[in-house]
Amino acid sequence: MDIEKLKYPIGKYSPGEIKFDEIEKWIEDIANLPTKLSEILKALDQKALSYTYRPEGWSIRQLVHHLADSHMNAFMRFKLALTEDNPTIKPYLEAKWATMHDVNEVPIESSLLILQGVHTRLASLLRDMSVQEFSRTYTHPEHGKSFDLAYTLGMYSWHGRHHMAHIKGALGFGKVDWE
Repeated sequence: MDIEKLKYPIGKYSPGEIKFDEIEKWIEDIANLPTKLSEILKALDQKALSYTYRPEGWSIRQLVHHLADSHMNAFMRFKLALTEDNPTIKPYLEAKWATMHDVNEVPIESSLLILQGVHTRLASLLRDMSVQEFSRTYTHPEHGKSFDLAYTLGMYSWHGRHHMAHIKGALGFGKVDWE
């Protein structure tokens, strides 16, 4: 079993030089994620939502709630970077968020609704941005550096596809006893 392949089923995010056609594709990835995610999840029962994609990995339920948490933060990062001069964003402890009460008790439909709303707004915002606006930046204090919005868009496009692959993996491997 290759743990790195299970952790990064589509590879790690490493965009290189970003071209405008990639930006357009990434915007469509953002716009389409909620629908694609809902399609995969529509027939899952509570047991299937507990499947994990690797040993000590998050369950499908945790992944769905994590996507909502993460992409709400993404939306705020874009808005801050577009309205302030290189703002310092507030990071969050995603691993701790993934184990909070709401993640295990609240139905995933609530996070699917959040994703639908956030992605509708974010895709609209992204489609309206000029090429120059994609070079606007924010500072991430944990990394100690600034990220531009083109890079950030690619990262969140990758992030959605990355966790979709985790969910598909969990559905294929979830019945395996990882112990």
